[in-house]
Amino acid sequence: MVSYSKPVIFMMRFVSILLPLCLLAACTSQAPKTPEEETPAKGEPIFVAPIGVQAYSFRNYFPKNVIATLDSIQQMGITEIEGTGGRLAPATYRKLCEERGIRIPSTGAGFQQLEEDPHKVAETAKILGAQYVMCAWIPHEEKPFVLETAQHAVEVFNAAGKVLKEQGLTLCYHPHGYEFQPYGEGTLLDYLIQNTNPEYVSFEMDVFWIQFGGGDPVALLKQYGPRWKLMHLKDMKKGIPKDLSGHTDVEYNVPLGTGELDMRNILIEARKIGIAHYFIEDESSSVLKQIPQSIAYLRSLTY
Repeated sequence: MVSYSKPVIFMMRFVSILLPLCLLAACTSQAPKTPEEETPAKGEPIFVAPIGVQAYSFRNYFPKNVIATLDSIQQMGITEIEGTGGRLAPATYRKLCEERGIRIPSTGAGFQQLEEDPHKVAETAKILGAQYVMCAWIPHEEKPFVLETAQHAVEVFNAAGKVLKEQGLTLCYHPHGYEFQPYGEGTLLDYLIQNTNPEYVSFEMDVFWIQFGGGDPVALLKQYGPRWKLMHLKDMKKGIPKDLSGHTDVEYNVPLGTGELDMRNILIEARKIGIAHYFIEDESSSVLKQIPQSIAYLRSLTY
């Protein structure tokens, strides 16, 4: 038997009492909060991301004069753009954007392009300097959007998304509202999100079309969290009729903060889940007037 001196015995007893108390304190104390979990200070800006725009907003201007249109975009204080320069070569368009301090973090691709030649899609995106490739429409001749079409889309997105990931890119599908057809205990949008591989396929939320199809943008941001990587910002004229067509009058696009969407809480939740790129999309005929109003609204929002 080993014998211990009195000082050693005292220390052993002290440790035997103190150690359980330390372990209890460690188990009951809360872990430090991450920056996303910290409560923002009153008066802190809600929108702190770069101001971006969807190139489609300027579809009536790019064909007439690409340089003048990019100059107008720069003068608005926009530093990111999603989309291409139409008929311009990707390298030329990227150079024109960079000369104006505008990045192209995301570009678009058609469903058929993704299905037939995802390698070509990846090549173009990399020339533009994009990180994301978004697809905004799943072709469907039938009305309404049906399960068989959604199943085919899942196959195409998973396959194309794998190719894009191998090239350092992320594929994002942009729902257009028609995906809210009921399915099981949810909708076909739930089916698309739950059956695409998170490793290869992410999503871009267009808050207008989510609401137009009957969805709740804030609830869906909370439900699917990091599956949402990008966001289209557009507001909707109050009281307009809605359906599952994915189409409506372009003049129903109004400046952010003046329509029926809960833009403030949408942006708070989007920031929480880490969306880094936001693109104002205004399809109206008043885009040159309304986009500056939308930018002013974003910059005015505080906690």
